Amino acid sequence: MAEEQMEEASTATPFQLQFDKPIPFQIKMAEWNPEKDLLAMVTDDSKILLHRFNWQRLWTISPGKCITSICWSPDGKIIALGTEDGLVLLHDVENGKMLRTIKSHDVAIVCLNWAEDDPLSRTDNDDVLSYEDRTTRFFPPAPVMPRTGGLSSGDTGLADENEEAIQEYSSASCQRFNILCSGGKDGCICFSIFGIFLVGKININKIPIHVQSSGKSSYQFRDASISKVSLSRNLHKLVLLCSGKLIDTDNLSRSNSISVGLHCLHLDSSIFFNRKNELHQVSQQASSIQDLVEVVRASISLMSKQWSSAMNLFHEKFSALPSLIVAHGVESSSEDEFLSLLFGTRTSPALHQFLASSLGEAGLKRIAKAVDGAGREIRGVVSEHLQPAVETISFRLAELRGLARWRSRFQNIGLDEKLIDGVTESIGMLVVQVERFSRVAATVLYLFQNFFTWVLKCVKILLTEPTDQVPAANSELVVIFLKFLLDKDPIKQLLEADERFECDIDTTRHVEELVVFGGFTDTQFLERSLVKQLNELEESLKEAFLMPFTTISSQIHCQGLLPLYPVTSSVTLSSTCVLTSLSFYKDENSQHDESSYSLTDYLCFKIPDGSLNKRNCIGVIKDFCDSCTALSMPSPSGFLLRIPDEYECVDLSLYKDNQVVLLLSERSCCDGPGRSWMLLLQIDNFSFTPLSRTYPANIYSLQELVELDLQLDTDCGKVRSIPHTVSTPLAVSASRGVACVFSSRRHALVYILDEDEDEDGDEVSDME
Repeated sequence: MAEEQMEEASTATPFQLQFDKPIPFQIKMAEWNPEKDLLAMVTDDSKILLHRFNWQRLWTISPGKCITSICWSPDGKIIALGTEDGLVLLHDVENGKMLRTIKSHDVAIVCLNWAEDDPLSRTDNDDVLSYEDRTTRFFPPAPVMPRTGGLSSGDTGLADENEEAIQEYSSASCQRFNILCSGGKDGCICFSIFGIFLVGKININKIPIHVQSSGKSSYQFRDASISKVSLSRNLHKLVLLCSGKLIDTDNLSRSNSISVGLHCLHLDSSIFFNRKNELHQVSQQASSIQDLVEVVRASISLMSKQWSSAMNLFHEKFSALPSLIVAHGVESSSEDEFLSLLFGTRTSPALHQFLASSLGEAGLKRIAKAVDGAGREIRGVVSEHLQPAVETISFRLAELRGLARWRSRFQNIGLDEKLIDGVTESIGMLVVQVERFSRVAATVLYLFQNFFTWVLKCVKILLTEPTDQVPAANSELVVIFLKFLLDKDPIKQLLEADERFECDIDTTRHVEELVVFGGFTDTQFLERSLVKQLNELEESLKEAFLMPFTTISSQIHCQGLLPLYPVTSSVTLSSTCVLTSLSFYKDENSQHDESSYSLTDYLCFKIPDGSLNKRNCIGVIKDFCDSCTALSMPSPSGFLLRIPDEYECVDLSLYKDNQVVLLLSERSCCDGPGRSWMLLLQIDNFSFTPLSRTYPANIYSLQELVELDLQLDTDCGKVRSIPHTVSTPLAVSASRGVACVFSSRRHALVYILDEDEDEDGDEVSDME
């Protein structure tokens, strides 16, 4: 009977099949671009594929990590990937290049949701409190990572070939306020503004859960894992699904004090809406500062590598002298031998052999070329990357310092004036250290150039004239050479974190006077190296930005709890594929004005067979969030939809206009390849039953809902027959009006959901 209903429904209102294409991979995740006809897919071996609507493949990348979740940025320009080791990878849609790597979790990221502030939610104050990033008025485009010769860009940093896209992405001022929410396997949810600035984190295993309908009882989760998160477009509401143990902490002695299952939580995220202007401004500056700090560190690292390479060659060539001294039976050292050379006395046989034979003119020129090349590289990195970066950081921190003094606005999001003052002083000291390094490097390179010129002259004399005497060098060359011969390289010392410099008493007193005169407190900065000063800047930045992180995290509270269904154990739940979908729809019947329109939350999920004594059932719930805000609000309501026994639900997804798409597959049969069905159901056509709010929060009130049989011969929606067995995932795009399903024979079928197919186009064709 059910199959006859399916046949009748599918011939009445089928979807249009756009194409059926083979795909040589097993797909585990797929997501449509919200703005373009692009489909991103993740294979079982964690390759990322991007296809156009006509199935033209744009690119394939292999991040080298196990991908556990995927989502698009609201503007469709960025793909966000969650990994098994807690990283969020941001890739450019144009070419797949990595833009950012953010370490936000310690465990696998199982779900991602990227929400953008809806223009309709703007208030009158938004224009008054708008803020212009003035950095571009006074500075050229921000410097990027310095390029390393001979190395190609990879997936661990900023790509050389993608600098324009990175700069555009970093320019947060041109973006509408948006937040990337990521849910971890350990119950943690992280919030990143523009996907890059981590502004908050909560752990549902640690937050108290107080429910109005439960009297004075309080609850706590244990061993909970996030399954799905969804932030509303007006940023007020966050709905999440989590699996784990729910414990009634006030009644542990009761037999039902612990329940294991899937639960729905409503978190109050109105802090993001109420302070979105302030958060936009702070994150705009902070994210740019963090990027520039990475440029500074990469610049120092590159200079250190280049200089170390030249000095290794220097020491390698001059290391032959001690063995020659021993071979000639002379009781001397390399330092003594070169002192005699530098002061113009006679050269010993060992030193003569070293200069004329071991080192030679060719060896000396090679060292001089290496040092000169390293010097030019250092000068270029300082002028094009390091110095512009620290100067821009200084300006942006000055902007943050000005914002921090507006206490009525920015103190509520944790922007602390004293901490920002401390960071401002640290960057000021770093600017001085960069200038100091530039002068030291210029002096050393100048003396090295003169030294090599003089040594080359000595070598030529020893090779061409029968003499053991050479002209004396000036005192500056004597000092610089002895420093390097004794491994007292001033450039190396400034580029090492553990070096400490000693200053004479007069210099120390003069520096203290200047520092105090400038209104600062750090009088010891000359004792630190360039790297040490950068480390102190990063520590002060971490402390300053931790305050907004902590403040925002503390203002996200649990507003409501709805247990959905129980399972026998948390192990069973974690090993089961949980089919769920969350979405918010604008309430067309609300009387609010456009700036404060109402959103209704919808939740669709499959109930595991046997749970709640149900079998082959789909649950749909709405108005959960509104019912949590006050007892005067309507109770949440819903219905259960029973699928015919001949079919099982493979996947489901909420669509637009209060619709849901179900993907059903015929249960295994031995006499055929199997068939499947795709249904587009209008949720409002079903009768919703209110849920009681008098139960304790750990009682599954969904048993109250009426179980409705899915009757496909009614006008409940559209049905399409698929002559193959299908598998997860189901990828649905509300903005494009399409759905992509994957058959077990590794084919991808794309359907247009909002158009009816012509009568003569009912047959599904294979386009091999």
